[in-house]
Amino acid sequence: MTSTSTPPGLARFNTLEEHTALAALREACSSTAWAKRLLAARPYAVPEDLYAASDAAMAELTAQDLEEAMAGHPPIGRPKPGDPTSAREQRGMAGASEELRAEMLELNLAYQEKFGHVFLICATGRTGEQMRDAVKERIGNSPEQEREIVRTELGKINRIRLARLVEED
Repeated sequence: MTSTSTPPGLARFNTLEEHTALAALREACSSTAWAKRLLAARPYAVPEDLYAASDAAMAELTAQDLEEAMAGHPPIGRPKPGDPTSAREQRGMAGASEELRAEMLELNLAYQEKFGHVFLICATGRTGEQMRDAVKERIGNSPEQEREIVRTELGKINRIRLARLVEED
């Protein structure tokens, strides 16, 4: 078995001061409980250990923790102004027609009215049409079904954001 050294971005993350590391994690996911669990498990030898810790923390979030995590996400089709992360993740909506944008706005509002939070999906690599179809399909779910889908989607988003965090040199 060959030993592998910790990648530079992950090594840097492991040695960040606690408040700086917490802020970086809260940029990835606005759940305080999730961020504190990941912080407490430092140092990580390899990125996969960090991702596994993220998945484990996500699985244990309460409904209130999930609400806090979702609150950090803008509606699909309306990334936060000046936020390159949400703009990059929602790139599939960037070239959407006015008709599709209007339809997404209506669907987002209907979804939010039913479930009490934004429609959340890992938008990276998805087209506007795929996101529209997903909200149309998921709006028929029960709140319990939707909470678990949201947990899964948040987990995917967190992995992508953590990878960006630790791949930086």
